[in-house]
Amino acid sequence: MGGDELLLSRDDAEQLRDSLSGALAARETFLNTAGQHRPDGAYVVERRGADSAGNSKVFASFDELRRLFDRLPERFTADDLSATGLTAGRRHMVLWHLVEHPAFDCELASRQPLTGEKTATGVAEP
Repeated sequence: MGGDELLLSRDDAEQLRDSLSGALAARETFLNTAGQHRPDGAYVVERRGADSAGNSKVFASFDELRRLFDRLPERFTADDLSATGLTAGRRHMVLWHLVEHPAFDCELASRQPLTGEKTATGVAEP
């Protein structure tokens, strides 16, 4: 910060580290899904309330999920996500997450078949 040096006690440094780890590992919960930024940079999409690995998909980063979204057509179904390597229920889970997460310009177009539609509004991931 402008060449200034900040000295911290060991206790203060540990407290700062814990606070930063918490911020980097932020978890957002939505109606059907949850997303977690892990300290290693990965981003995990999971079915809300699920406790098994079969109910989650780990992306290398949030940007990887963003690129997946950007490649989808304007109107897309869970089947469109199978081309990205997602299988079975994970396709539906990721589609729901794209619809629910405010960083994606997307809304639910239909429940049967589950369909998302890109919109013109949205916010960037902080």
